[in-house]
Amino acid sequence: MRFILVLLVFCSFLFGAVVEDMKQIKALEMEIIEANKFLDNTNNMWMKRYSNYWSYQQVLSNLSQTQDEILNLEKQPKTLENRNRLNLLERNLAALEQQKNVLDIYKDTPFGELTQAKELEVMPNVTNPFLIVRAYAYIKKADTEIGILKRNYKSLEENINQLMQKDSALKALLQVYTAAVNQTGLQNLCSSNYCLYANEKEILKAYQENLNALTVLETTKEVFQTTLEIFTKEVEENKTKLKEQIKAQFVKGIYIGITILVLIGIAFALKLGVRKYIHDNERIYTTNKIINFLNINLIVLILLFAYLDNVGYLVTVLGFASAGLAIAMKDLFMSVLGWIVIVVGGAVHAGDRIKVIKDGAVYIGDVLDISVLRITLYEDITWTTYTENRRAGRIIFVPNNFVFTTMFSNYTHGGMKTVWDGIDFTITFESDHARACNIARECAKKYAKGYTESTRKQFAKLRDRFTLRNTNVEPRVFSLLEANGIRISVWYLTNAYATLALRSSISAEIIDEILAEPNIQIAYPSTTIYTKEHKMGEGENQEAFKSVRLSDGAIPPVSFH
Repeated sequence: MRFILVLLVFCSFLFGAVVEDMKQIKALEMEIIEANKFLDNTNNMWMKRYSNYWSYQQVLSNLSQTQDEILNLEKQPKTLENRNRLNLLERNLAALEQQKNVLDIYKDTPFGELTQAKELEVMPNVTNPFLIVRAYAYIKKADTEIGILKRNYKSLEENINQLMQKDSALKALLQVYTAAVNQTGLQNLCSSNYCLYANEKEILKAYQENLNALTVLETTKEVFQTTLEIFTKEVEENKTKLKEQIKAQFVKGIYIGITILVLIGIAFALKLGVRKYIHDNERIYTTNKIINFLNINLIVLILLFAYLDNVGYLVTVLGFASAGLAIAMKDLFMSVLGWIVIVVGGAVHAGDRIKVIKDGAVYIGDVLDISVLRITLYEDITWTTYTENRRAGRIIFVPNNFVFTTMFSNYTHGGMKTVWDGIDFTITFESDHARACNIARECAKKYAKGYTESTRKQFAKLRDRFTLRNTNVEPRVFSLLEANGIRISVWYLTNAYATLALRSSISAEIIDEILAEPNIQIAYPSTTIYTKEHKMGEGENQEAFKSVRLSDGAIPPVSFH
């Protein structure tokens, strides 16, 4: 009876020990399960790459083992069983070779993409404002790479912490199994799928695998930490340099902006002075053009010397290239040179009326603008448009290089606003030519009186600049013998911008005066027909003639006998 009681007490003790051990085992297994949940997450790139790396190592081990087995089988007798075994091993070897080729990228650096930063572009040297944008892009990209590496490093630390927790739990679990009072009952209970690990052997295997992963990741962490520190330090140094360069460019830009504003202010003040002290619009326009040209060139030179790294090199290159450019862009350079000649020489000014003849085409118009490359004309209604072009109102662009190759006629050069214009008409030989000349002179004086006086004043001013011998400005009349009558040519001074209008007025006045004179007949192309009639009697030839005038066209005389 006493023996049974002792046995019951002993059994109760053993059962209680097993229950306590199971409580510890379940608590430790919960820790292991929580760690595995984190480590086996599909988004955990570190453990995925480690799993591939470990698979590669296992493949290498299996490959070596299979090759050894094949060598041993080849040395044994070639029985049917050995041949089948050899064939099976060779197929396994081929499969392992394929797996090795697939996993070969994890051979040396399984965590390379996670621990190595992407190669940044060469750090820009901020020498002008346009490179500031590139510098900020470089800084942003570098910060992004550092952020990615820091996140990867943090993820690596979390994985290591989980592996360490799992390592501690596996160690404690192994101790529970080792120190268990009732090891047989505990193993039987765990073998019935009640525990995460069936026996101590499985725990040791899991512990070894976890230790391998922990060792690899800790080694990777040491290398990664060094890489991250070096990369961060390099990026910070580059960022500091770039920020200093950007600041310098901002300060430099402010100074250059102030200088340009001062130049613009000086140019504006000069233009105001020109308008105040110069009263000739043409001189004002030309002076403003020169001021603008000099101001723009000064600004361009300031920008070139401020932002070009090697101005001397640029000058040398341009010196060598100037010969080729001069040939290839001859017309362009000639136009620029022509502009300088026009502006400095003063042959043409804005507002002048000029005449240009090129390839038989005649263009007369007012100068709207003189740019560096061309003269812009507005084609007005003139005698030329009336007789030749029969169109007007066009904008004509004349290259400045034409000043060297084409004849320019300036109707308003040197302050002159008038030109000589003439009207011709023909009277018959029987007409009073003296009276006709007087009529033409009086009509011209009547309409050209104002222009005559203004021209006399302009000639007085031009004596200081030019040698003027004939300064007669009164209307002039000439009578000349022609084949079909007496040609009366009257010349008078008229506004250079309105010759056609005054010509029309004087022509109408002359016609009215001539028609009122009975002794003056206008001659125009006509044909005279002579006829001869024979009469009986005294044998005398009587000749009569008839004059027939035709409205247009000159027909040679025809005699009928």
